[in-house]
Amino acid sequence: MTLQPRNYRPRLVDGKIAKLLDVFGAVQIDGAKWCGKTWSGLAHADSSTSLDDYRVKPLAQADPTMPLLGDKPHLIDEWQIVPSVRDAVRHAIDQEANQPGQYLLTGSSAPPMEQYEHSGAGRIAHLRMRPMSLYEQGLSTGEVSLHGLFDGKFVPTSTSVSLQGIAEWICRGGWPSSLGRSLDDALYVPPQYLQAVVEDNAPRMGKDPAMTRRIIASLARNNAKAATITTLSRDMYADDSSDNEPARNTTQSYVDMLLREYLIEELPSWDVPVKSRNRMRVKPKRYFVDPSLAVSALGVNPERLLSEGQVFGDMFENLVIRDLQIYTSSWVGLENPHVYFYHDDKGLEADAIIELADGRWAAIEIKLGENGAVKGAESLMKVRNKVMVSPYSQTREPVFLMVIVGNGAFSYRRDDGIYVVPITLLGA
Repeated sequence: MTLQPRNYRPRLVDGKIAKLLDVFGAVQIDGAKWCGKTWSGLAHADSSTSLDDYRVKPLAQADPTMPLLGDKPHLIDEWQIVPSVRDAVRHAIDQEANQPGQYLLTGSSAPPMEQYEHSGAGRIAHLRMRPMSLYEQGLSTGEVSLHGLFDGKFVPTSTSVSLQGIAEWICRGGWPSSLGRSLDDALYVPPQYLQAVVEDNAPRMGKDPAMTRRIIASLARNNAKAATITTLSRDMYADDSSDNEPARNTTQSYVDMLLREYLIEELPSWDVPVKSRNRMRVKPKRYFVDPSLAVSALGVNPERLLSEGQVFGDMFENLVIRDLQIYTSSWVGLENPHVYFYHDDKGLEADAIIELADGRWAAIEIKLGENGAVKGAESLMKVRNKVMVSPYSQTREPVFLMVIVGNGAFSYRRDDGIYVVPITLLGA
């Protein structure tokens, strides 16, 4: 009998949690605040301890084994508050001969590794959780499955969505606490999230709130771009002494802090050869874990977003990348998909590449309006041709090419084989 909350809405990641509990002694669920980690952990736990309880924290600091007491699987919520508890979990797993399914750990920030002794490799599996996808919110039917596309399954389907609706979905975000709330109420959540990071989390990490606010604003301005640290530094320092090494080092430390807080994430570059230097040397793109945080940092509401075409397009791309990450990370099996982007030295690019462990891959372009599907398809075909003619690629044909659009009326396959799919039909 688990502790699943009465109003729990199942998440795509639930299957992955269950699978990892069958294999490892513990599963560590990391991710942004308020994205639903605790409720998902409770849905798989028979007992729990929360370290953000003021009564529990001092006891855990005095004896890190105390929070481990309870029926298995046992959830330890906000473990990073007392990092030594994680070492106690690792030792307990060893004492039980690495028996699977003993513990769940949830955390909304990653403390420096020097605060705990061991990585937990082989005992503690890591799982990244994000806010809710459109499918999980009931805003996408999921009838066009990414997994199905890799298996050659596709059925044309109709849908209906307006740009107004997409703008509202971007601004309200995928926060479980916003489900069922009015738009006006939901729009209070993202700025409160940012305020918590700036005023509470940043000082705990040794960072200045004002500088944290500036780096968040700069990242929002450069959202969905491979901005250099120098570019971000110029924003942080108002272009004053931003080119010197100490300034860039400071800027990088703030970016690292936001990565540890799961506020942003980096999308790595892709190239066909698995050992290609471009996978390491091309700057990653940065996205907010949820597009609502980016628009909130810019002070933009749905009405303003509808009048700012470039910003709207970037934020829609952030929404799609969020959902692609959620859908692919929920797969249970050996495919182990990863999401990348492609950009070569000639400026040719694809917004997303999904690559499986067996070498199969697909390329995706993201266009807010269906009228951009033709241009997106042309770009995808150029990427495909460039990759396939390279003497160094030694790769197979892409399994599929797809343009994801915002306000499309239906999904279809073009004469050249490229899929055009509205985001409201996409699923895992």
